[in-house]
Amino acid sequence: MADVWARGEPYEAYVGRWSRLAAGEFVEWLAVPEGAAWLDVGCGTGALTELVLARAGPASVTGVDPSEGFLEFARAAVLDGRASFAVGDAQELPFADGSFDAAVAGLVLNFVPEPAQAAREMARVTRACGVVAAYVWDYGGDMQMMRHFWDAAGELDPRARELDEGQRFSVARPDGLASLVRAVGLADVETRLIDVPTSFRDFDDYWGPFLGGQGPAPAYLSSLAPAEADALREAVRARVPIASDGSIRLLARAWAVKGRVDASAG
Repeated sequence: MADVWARGEPYEAYVGRWSRLAAGEFVEWLAVPEGAAWLDVGCGTGALTELVLARAGPASVTGVDPSEGFLEFARAAVLDGRASFAVGDAQELPFADGSFDAAVAGLVLNFVPEPAQAAREMARVTRACGVVAAYVWDYGGDMQMMRHFWDAAGELDPRARELDEGQRFSVARPDGLASLVRAVGLADVETRLIDVPTSFRDFDDYWGPFLGGQGPAPAYLSSLAPAEADALREAVRARVPIASDGSIRLLARAWAVKGRVDASAG
Protein backbone atom coordinates (compact mmCIF):
# COMPACT_ATOMS: atom_id res chain seq x y z
CA MET A 1 0.00 0.00 0.00
CA ALA A 2 1.46 3.36 -1.05
CA ASP A 3 1.63 6.22 1.46
CA VAL A 4 -1.01 8.79 0.49
CA TRP A 5 -0.11 12.48 0.71
CA ALA A 6 -2.16 14.53 -1.72
CA ARG A 7 -4.64 16.92 -0.08
CA GLY A 8 -4.02 19.58 2.51
CA GLU A 9 -7.27 19.71 4.47
CA PRO A 10 -7.37 16.10 5.71
CA TYR A 11 -3.63 16.19 6.46
CA GLU A 12 -4.12 19.27 8.64
CA ALA A 13 -6.91 17.58 10.59
CA TYR A 14 -4.86 14.40 11.01
CA VAL A 15 -1.37 15.59 11.95
CA GLY A 16 -0.62 19.07 10.54
CA ARG A 17 -1.98 20.85 13.60
CA TRP A 18 0.39 18.91 15.84
CA SER A 19 3.27 19.51 13.45
CA ARG A 20 2.93 23.24 14.06
CA LEU A 21 3.50 22.79 17.78
CA ALA A 22 6.64 20.74 17.16
CA ALA A 23 7.85 23.12 14.46
CA GLY A 24 7.89 26.07 16.85
CA GLU A 25 10.33 24.39 19.23
CA PHE A 26 12.37 23.08 16.31
CA VAL A 27 12.87 26.53 14.74
CA GLU A 28 13.91 28.13 18.03
CA TRP A 29 16.39 25.31 18.69
CA LEU A 30 18.13 25.92 15.34
CA ALA A 31 18.93 29.54 16.28
CA VAL A 32 19.56 30.58 12.67
CA PRO A 33 20.43 34.31 12.51
CA GLU A 34 17.84 36.72 11.14
CA GLY A 35 18.00 37.64 7.48
CA ALA A 36 18.77 34.09 6.34
CA ALA A 37 17.53 32.35 3.22
CA TRP A 38 15.68 29.15 4.22
CA LEU A 39 14.65 26.08 2.24
CA ASP A 40 11.74 23.99 3.54
CA VAL A 41 12.06 20.54 1.94
CA GLY A 42 8.81 18.59 1.74
CA CYS A 43 6.97 21.68 2.95
CA GLY A 44 3.54 20.06 2.73
CA THR A 45 0.83 22.47 3.86
CA GLY A 46 3.38 25.09 4.96
CA ALA A 47 3.34 24.44 8.71
CA LEU A 48 7.11 24.70 9.15
CA THR A 49 7.37 27.60 6.69
CA GLU A 50 4.84 29.54 8.78
CA LEU A 51 6.85 29.04 11.96
CA VAL A 52 10.11 30.09 10.29
CA LEU A 53 8.43 33.28 9.08
CA ALA A 54 6.92 34.00 12.48
CA ARG A 55 9.94 33.27 14.68
CA ALA A 56 13.20 33.34 12.73
CA GLY A 57 13.12 36.68 10.89
CA PRO A 58 14.16 35.18 7.53
CA ALA A 59 14.86 37.12 4.35
CA SER A 60 13.07 34.37 2.42
CA VAL A 61 11.63 30.88 2.77
CA THR A 62 11.34 28.61 -0.26
CA GLY A 63 9.10 25.58 0.12
CA VAL A 64 9.28 22.56 -2.17
CA ASP A 65 7.00 19.54 -2.22
CA PRO A 66 6.09 16.88 -4.81
CA SER A 67 2.35 17.28 -4.11
CA GLU A 68 0.59 20.08 -5.99
CA GLY A 69 -2.41 19.54 -3.69
CA PHE A 70 -0.30 20.36 -0.63
CA LEU A 71 1.29 23.34 -2.37
CA GLU A 72 -2.13 24.72 -3.29
CA PHE A 73 -3.05 24.63 0.40
CA ALA A 74 0.28 26.22 1.42
CA ARG A 75 -0.03 29.08 -1.08
CA ALA A 76 -3.52 29.88 0.21
CA ALA A 77 -2.49 29.66 3.87
CA VAL A 78 0.90 31.43 3.80
CA LEU A 79 0.48 34.92 2.37
CA ASP A 80 3.76 36.42 3.59
CA GLY A 81 5.64 37.88 0.62
CA ARG A 82 8.91 36.32 1.82
CA ALA A 83 7.54 32.84 1.12
CA SER A 84 7.42 31.03 -2.22
CA PHE A 85 6.46 27.47 -3.12
CA ALA A 86 7.36 25.16 -5.98
CA VAL A 87 7.04 21.52 -6.98
CA GLY A 88 10.26 19.70 -6.16
CA ASP A 89 11.75 16.32 -5.24
CA ALA A 90 13.79 16.13 -2.02
CA GLN A 91 16.14 13.70 -3.75
CA GLU A 92 16.89 16.09 -6.63
CA LEU A 93 16.46 19.65 -5.42
CA PRO A 94 16.16 22.20 -8.26
CA PHE A 95 18.68 24.66 -6.80
CA ALA A 96 22.34 25.49 -7.28
CA ASP A 97 25.00 24.54 -4.76
CA GLY A 98 25.11 26.83 -1.72
CA SER A 99 21.82 28.62 -2.43
CA PHE A 100 20.54 28.75 1.18
CA ASP A 101 21.67 29.50 4.71
CA ALA A 102 19.43 26.81 6.19
CA ALA A 103 17.74 23.73 4.75
CA VAL A 104 15.10 22.06 6.91
CA ALA A 105 12.66 19.17 6.58
CA GLY A 106 9.69 18.59 8.87
CA LEU A 107 8.11 15.13 9.14
CA VAL A 108 9.31 14.09 5.69
CA LEU A 109 12.68 12.31 5.60
CA ASN A 110 11.21 8.93 6.58
CA PHE A 111 8.81 9.06 3.62
CA VAL A 112 11.52 9.82 1.04
CA PRO A 113 12.53 6.63 -0.83
CA GLU A 114 16.23 7.44 -0.33
CA PRO A 115 16.57 9.61 2.81
CA ALA A 116 20.36 9.64 2.54
CA GLN A 117 20.07 11.20 -0.91
CA ALA A 118 17.67 13.81 0.43
CA ALA A 119 20.10 14.68 3.23
CA ARG A 120 22.92 14.88 0.70
CA GLU A 121 20.89 17.25 -1.47
CA MET A 122 19.98 19.43 1.51
CA ALA A 123 23.67 19.73 2.39
CA ARG A 124 24.59 20.48 -1.24
CA VAL A 125 22.24 23.46 -1.55
CA THR A 126 23.31 24.91 1.83
CA ARG A 127 26.21 27.35 2.12
CA ALA A 128 29.35 26.63 4.11
CA CYS A 129 28.62 26.82 7.85
CA GLY A 130 24.89 26.80 7.11
CA VAL A 131 22.39 24.66 9.02
CA VAL A 132 20.81 21.44 7.78
CA ALA A 133 18.12 20.04 10.07
CA ALA A 134 15.06 17.82 10.25
CA TYR A 135 12.51 16.40 12.65
CA VAL A 136 10.35 13.26 12.45
CA TRP A 137 7.71 11.70 14.69
CA ASP A 138 8.76 9.03 17.19
CA TYR A 139 6.59 6.46 15.43
CA GLY A 140 7.84 3.48 17.41
CA GLY A 141 7.47 5.18 20.78
CA ASP A 142 5.60 8.23 21.98
CA MET A 143 3.75 9.49 18.93
CA GLN A 144 0.84 8.13 20.92
CA MET A 145 -2.15 8.87 18.68
CA MET A 146 -0.57 6.70 15.97
CA ARG A 147 0.89 4.15 18.37
CA HIS A 148 -2.53 3.24 19.81
CA PHE A 149 -3.89 2.83 16.28
CA TRP A 150 -1.14 0.56 15.01
CA ASP A 151 -0.92 -1.55 18.16
CA ALA A 152 -4.64 -2.29 17.88
CA ALA A 153 -4.44 -2.84 14.12
CA GLY A 154 -1.53 -5.27 14.47
CA GLU A 155 -3.47 -7.42 16.93
CA LEU A 156 -6.41 -7.68 14.54
CA ASP A 157 -4.53 -7.98 11.25
CA PRO A 158 -0.93 -9.24 10.90
CA ARG A 159 -0.47 -7.37 7.61
CA ALA A 160 -0.94 -4.09 9.48
CA ARG A 161 2.40 -4.63 11.20
CA GLU A 162 4.16 -4.26 7.85
CA LEU A 163 2.53 -0.83 7.35
CA ASP A 164 3.21 0.45 10.89
CA GLU A 165 5.53 3.48 10.69
CA GLY A 166 7.19 2.34 13.91
CA GLN A 167 8.35 -0.82 12.14
CA ARG A 168 9.14 0.73 8.78
CA PHE A 169 11.20 3.82 9.58
CA SER A 170 14.57 3.21 11.21
CA VAL A 171 15.49 6.83 10.51
CA ALA A 172 12.78 7.99 12.94
CA ARG A 173 15.06 7.59 15.96
CA PRO A 174 17.85 9.83 17.28
CA ASP A 175 20.62 7.41 16.32
CA GLY A 176 19.15 6.95 12.85
CA LEU A 177 18.90 10.70 12.28
CA ALA A 178 22.40 11.38 13.57
CA SER A 179 23.91 8.64 11.41
CA LEU A 180 22.07 9.95 8.38
CA VAL A 181 23.44 13.48 8.57
CA ARG A 182 26.95 12.48 9.65
CA ALA A 183 27.13 10.23 6.60
CA VAL A 184 26.72 13.24 4.31
CA GLY A 185 29.56 15.11 6.01
CA LEU A 186 27.76 17.47 8.37
CA ALA A 187 29.63 18.73 11.43
CA ASP A 188 28.50 19.66 14.96
CA VAL A 189 25.63 17.15 14.80
CA GLU A 190 23.10 17.30 17.64
CA THR A 191 19.79 15.58 18.32
CA ARG A 192 16.97 16.34 20.73
CA LEU A 193 13.42 15.29 21.51
CA ILE A 194 10.41 17.56 21.14
CA ASP A 195 7.25 16.72 23.09
CA VAL A 196 3.90 18.38 22.36
CA PRO A 197 0.48 17.65 23.88
CA THR A 198 -2.27 16.25 21.66
CA SER A 199 -5.68 16.73 23.25
CA PHE A 200 -9.06 15.63 21.91
CA ARG A 201 -12.58 16.53 23.10
CA ASP A 202 -13.74 12.92 22.93
CA PHE A 203 -13.14 9.71 21.02
CA ASP A 204 -14.94 10.96 17.90
CA ASP A 205 -12.60 13.96 17.83
CA TYR A 206 -9.65 11.56 18.05
CA TRP A 207 -10.99 9.08 15.48
CA GLY A 208 -12.35 11.52 12.89
CA PRO A 209 -8.95 12.51 11.41
CA PHE A 210 -8.19 8.84 10.69
CA LEU A 211 -11.08 8.88 8.21
CA GLY A 212 -9.40 11.39 5.88
CA GLY A 213 -7.26 8.95 3.92
CA GLN A 214 -4.01 10.97 4.23
CA GLY A 215 -1.02 9.07 5.63
CA PRO A 216 -0.33 5.38 6.30
CA ALA A 217 -2.82 4.83 9.14
CA PRO A 218 -5.79 6.57 7.47
CA ALA A 219 -4.96 4.90 4.15
CA TYR A 220 -4.91 1.50 5.85
CA LEU A 221 -8.24 2.23 7.55
CA SER A 222 -9.83 3.22 4.24
CA SER A 223 -8.74 -0.13 2.75
CA LEU A 224 -10.77 -2.14 5.27
CA ALA A 225 -14.24 -3.53 4.83
CA PRO A 226 -16.85 -1.71 6.98
CA ALA A 227 -17.01 -4.49 9.57
CA GLU A 228 -13.20 -4.57 9.84
CA ALA A 229 -13.04 -0.79 10.21
CA ASP A 230 -15.67 -0.91 12.96
CA ALA A 231 -13.73 -3.62 14.80
CA LEU A 232 -10.54 -1.58 14.62
CA ARG A 233 -12.30 1.54 15.87
CA GLU A 234 -13.57 -0.30 18.93
CA ALA A 235 -10.18 -1.91 19.56
CA VAL A 236 -8.55 1.51 19.50
CA ARG A 237 -11.28 2.95 21.73
CA ALA A 238 -10.46 0.26 24.32
CA ARG A 239 -6.78 1.30 24.27
CA VAL A 240 -6.81 5.09 24.49
CA PRO A 241 -7.00 6.74 27.94
CA ILE A 242 -10.43 8.38 28.08
CA ALA A 243 -10.95 10.75 31.01
CA SER A 244 -14.16 10.94 33.05
CA ASP A 245 -15.30 13.94 30.96
CA GLY A 246 -14.71 11.98 27.74
CA SER A 247 -11.56 13.86 26.73
CA ILE A 248 -8.35 12.19 25.58
CA ARG A 249 -4.94 13.64 26.37
CA LEU A 250 -1.95 12.15 24.61
CA LEU A 251 1.68 13.00 23.84
CA ALA A 252 3.26 13.51 20.44
CA ARG A 253 7.03 13.07 20.53
CA ALA A 254 9.33 14.05 17.69
CA TRP A 255 13.08 13.56 17.25
CA ALA A 256 15.10 16.37 15.72
CA VAL A 257 18.62 16.58 14.31
CA LYS A 258 20.80 19.47 13.16
CA GLY A 259 24.28 19.88 11.78
CA ARG A 260 26.43 22.38 9.91
CA VAL A 261 27.93 22.23 6.47
CA ASP A 262 31.65 21.89 7.01
CA ALA A 263 33.44 24.96 5.66
CA SER A 264 36.45 22.82 4.77
CA ALA A 265 34.44 20.28 2.76
CA GLY A 266 35.10 20.14 -0.95
